[in-house]
Amino acid sequence: MKEYVILVDQDDKETGKMEKLQAHVEAKLHRAFSVFIFNSKGELLLQQRAFSKYHTPGLWTNTCCSHPRPGEATADAAHRRMVEEMGFDCGFEEVFSFHYKAKFSNELTEHEIDHVFIGFSDTKPVINRQEVEDYHYTSMDILAKEIKDKPENFTIWFRIAFDRVREYLENHPLNPKQNSTLKT
Repeated sequence: MKEYVILVDQDDKETGKMEKLQAHVEAKLHRAFSVFIFNSKGELLLQQRAFSKYHTPGLWTNTCCSHPRPGEATADAAHRRMVEEMGFDCGFEEVFSFHYKAKFSNELTEHEIDHVFIGFSDTKPVINRQEVEDYHYTSMDILAKEIKDKPENFTIWFRIAFDRVREYLENHPLNPKQNSTLKT
């Protein structure tokens, strides 16, 4: 089954759709999302992308990331992919979005407006091996040092979003018990 992405303009207004791989070949701007899930210890759940992925295989990234399908709300797509990739779902909310463009060594390009979601869960992942090679939890401080020391081990969108997520958390400390909009 072919997967399609939602093409957008610089203001994230939908302009059409395109087959996912073709959008990455032609570097077309499209909508994406990244989910950051923290446990009750304040640790971020990271995933290592499966080695079979067509770009950035084996790199570490945020809990879940993908693209909404045409006609699918971004938040609904994020919940769908959490189940498909990590084997569970939980509450989360969108906190910001950003635009980036990055060309990979295999001549594919990510050109996305990435919507970033943050949530909480202590559910143990049951990973889909076609999507995810491995996972682990880590503190934001340890992760900041790892990204600084070995940025090549992490996806570009994760590295871009990481500092903004950290900044967001400085102004909105993690406390899932007080955040009634999120399921724990």
